[in-house]
Amino acid sequence: MANANTPYGLRPYSYVWGAPYAGAVRVYAVPANNGTALYYGDPVKLITNSSDGNGVQNVVIGTAAGGAYTLGSFMGIANNAGQTTIPVLQNQTPYLAASQAAYVYVVDDPFVLYAIQEDSVGGAMVSGASGRNADLIAGSGSTVTSQSGWLLDSSTLQTTNTLQLRIIQLLQEVDNAVGTYAKWLVKLNLASMLNLTGV
Repeated sequence: MANANTPYGLRPYSYVWGAPYAGAVRVYAVPANNGTALYYGDPVKLITNSSDGNGVQNVVIGTAAGGAYTLGSFMGIANNAGQTTIPVLQNQTPYLAASQAAYVYVVDDPFVLYAIQEDSVGGAMVSGASGRNADLIAGSGSTVTSQSGWLLDSSTLQTTNTLQLRIIQLLQEVDNAVGTYAKWLVKLNLASMLNLTGV
């Protein structure tokens, strides 16, 4: 059976020591000048030396390739009750619309492993991709499912750990196999929370 083409960005899966991901997130602030909508699984990055009036660090949509550090993945809009600088978002969609200030949940633990789909542009990756590295590539999120469209950029596969993702292995699920649109388990090489590189 062929793999389904169902990108979802960076989906937290487990920790590097084998424990399943348990849902831990941290609240960050997205300023109104973030001009791109955020969908579940989108990579986000810190804005250097920037926080809101409550001292909450600011994040925006991540950057693909180019040695760009990634904080983690966007997991939804936080309850803003009790805060004064960003209003509670009424009737807000599950994704965060562009140019909308909000508090958001981010998976920022650099020891989390993520599941991500490869784009298979230029050919699908092979089983030997495990242990190598690749960059992220931006994709369009869905306003219907609120899922990210970001992918693993198959054409960037190489051995250097200066790329954004370290490929751990093929995601071991019954509906996934090596080939076009395969899903892989990855770790952030360039994790901005602790400035970690490699494994």
